[in-house]
Amino acid sequence: MLKEGQVRIPSECAISGVFARDGQPISGEVIRRSIAVMHERSNGLGGGFAGYGIYPQYKNHYALHVFYDDMTAREECERFLDRHFDVINLSKIPTRPTPKIKDAPLIWRYFVQPLPHKLADSHLDEKEYVARCVIRINDQLKGCYVFSCGKNMGVFKAVGYPEDVADFYRLEEYEGYSWTAHGRYPTNTPGWWGGAHPFALLDLSVVHNGEISSYDANRRAVEMYGYRCNLLTDTEVITYTLDYLLRHQGLTLEEVAQVVAAPFWSELAAMPQPEQKQRRFLRQMYSDLLITGPFSILVGFEGGMMALNDRLKLRSLVVAERGDRVYFASEEAAIRAVEPELDRIWAPNGGEPVIVRLKEEERK
Repeated sequence: MLKEGQVRIPSECAISGVFARDGQPISGEVIRRSIAVMHERSNGLGGGFAGYGIYPQYKNHYALHVFYDDMTAREECERFLDRHFDVINLSKIPTRPTPKIKDAPLIWRYFVQPLPHKLADSHLDEKEYVARCVIRINDQLKGCYVFSCGKNMGVFKAVGYPEDVADFYRLEEYEGYSWTAHGRYPTNTPGWWGGAHPFALLDLSVVHNGEISSYDANRRAVEMYGYRCNLLTDTEVITYTLDYLLRHQGLTLEEVAQVVAAPFWSELAAMPQPEQKQRRFLRQMYSDLLITGPFSILVGFEGGMMALNDRLKLRSLVVAERGDRVYFASEEAAIRAVEPELDRIWAPNGGEPVIVRLKEEERK
């Protein structure tokens, strides 16, 4: 099979998400049914899911999901993990034989904590230590790819249609307060399992419909800050951009949206002070992290989710509410399939973030 980049396969993407503000568990079967409605927007070259709150028994440990090409790669990676982490539990990620999912790598899961003396010697905070270890594995260890490394969350992805990916990973056996899903395959990416959505770092995960024309400028910018874009895909650079702005620069989600989907200069000039001053500062300060091109994204993070369109709204995005549940999708049909009766439904404006979080009592 020719890899994408060697042949152009025209298709849309599909994204879907569901979030419970009250923290009540949602079965993985719900997000599977939602994304399956948009089958025709996919092409079978990639699908995936991210679930939050799915590992309550290990909620204080980092859950590393890893693809291996072979046993040699696994052994090398596990030697690295043993040198840097206390491995509490390790096992294969449960899967079931699925005829439409082929050529699977070795898929393993590790629940870990940084070794105290290694963490102290590094002079880094815990999250930065874990992030650097993950980037080092992906950049330097041949045949290893850590595709998920957050606490009480996990990414499940593969080459295939998303509903088949869900069957393969037995997603109906998981429950979480937040789920995102993606169908198709990231644009401009070689066809392999690691290149499917979601892309994740620590508790942050991104699914994306669209194509980022500013990819190369954004990639050069984030690589100056220590990230490594091994997958050569636009969505990977979105994930690192968000991580840098949120975790290193301390911006709020609202401010991050103003950076990556900044208003046009003509729109800025028409804004009242001090809003104009703030937004002008963000656009000038982080000009190389402005994302241009058509996109709609869902960003999962610990305790919340954000949906965001490009500033011209060149990709579809629908949001709906029913009680404490909030739904996101490329098409209204994907929401109605799992919740026919809605309290509210709308399409956000371009560049307007929709941010939902757990209620305070559920965060404690």
